[in-house]
Amino acid sequence: MHKKQFLTGGAPLSATGKVLVMIHGRGGSAEDILSLAAHLHVKDYTLIAPQATGNSWYPYSFLAPTSQNEPYLGSALQMVGDIVKDLNAQGIPNENIYFLGFSQGACLTLEFTTRNATRWGGIAAFTGGLIGDKVNPATYAQGDFAGTPIFIGSSDPDMHVPVPRVQESTKLLQEKHANVYTKIYPHMGHTISQDELDVVNEVIFNAA
Repeated sequence: MHKKQFLTGGAPLSATGKVLVMIHGRGGSAEDILSLAAHLHVKDYTLIAPQATGNSWYPYSFLAPTSQNEPYLGSALQMVGDIVKDLNAQGIPNENIYFLGFSQGACLTLEFTTRNATRWGGIAAFTGGLIGDKVNPATYAQGDFAGTPIFIGSSDPDMHVPVPRVQESTKLLQEKHANVYTKIYPHMGHTISQDELDVVNEVIFNAA
């Protein structure tokens, strides 16, 4: 399963008090996702990018029944939770913890933050949705986003993430009082666009 391996970057935690947790996609790496920071307004953030064993957080599609992706999904969720606990122990409140993920990492990001809904700093999900063969509100019964800004960008169509799942996820996040900005891009492909980066800089990192 997932050993505690991660890369760090950005400014030292003692200097920033703000952290961006960056979660790579299937086949990607901590190094890949960390390089995205060069395009974001996060110079005054500490960056943490965990590395998945075998470059994948769970084996099957995020649309498979959750049980099929266990125990790997549970391990990945716990890994993110351990990062948060460690930051809390160092005096960083949840509202100063931000999340960013691409593809499988975006799904993991949304799944963790929604299962643990609270006032996070902000969440950027590039091509992702909540995990499972269907969105089960009971899974996310606890917590409240309390206005957390969340961006979800995706392509129509996308080979891995269907637009209806993005829309379903958006609806549930809004019901949990997140401030969700969802943008669907016609024929963008399975990638991260410059427009998405621009929107995230404005909506999540408050740098118009």
